[in-house]
Amino acid sequence: MGRIYAVKTTVNQEQTVAHMVESAIKDREKSEHGLKAILVPEELRGYVLIEASFPEVIDQIVQSIPHARGLVKGDMGLEEIEHFLTPKPSVTGILEGSIIEIVSGPFKGERARVKKVDEAHEEITIELFEAMVPIPVTVRGDSVRVLSKEEHDEEK
Repeated sequence: MGRIYAVKTTVNQEQTVAHMVESAIKDREKSEHGLKAILVPEELRGYVLIEASFPEVIDQIVQSIPHARGLVKGDMGLEEIEHFLTPKPSVTGILEGSIIEIVSGPFKGERARVKKVDEAHEEITIELFEAMVPIPVTVRGDSVRVLSKEEHDEEK
């Protein structure tokens, strides 16, 4: 297994740099470049992570790519980037009492208050503001957008 190297890029050009690195290595034989994987973590702006056997080859390729600022000195192990490889639940960051807007499905455009968050099933139970009678509705976590993260105050 190769080591993982970070390439500094212009912010918001990470995908472009990754595609250009991929294009640059397609011309070479696999044994010659030693590149195994290219990763562009969304949370890590301004960097592209590359798994390779030979850092010199990455350095050489990166020098000819616009928006690539160079290879960061040193390398890292898989354990250091493992958290980028595991998907986060779609309900992360949604708190009970938050006000959300539904962005897909039959209630699209409706606003509601979060009553319960089920991280295991990636669902939230909400109460729509416009409903005549408050009926709890369960929706998928990826079909909502958080408008405000107010912690739910107990009725006084």
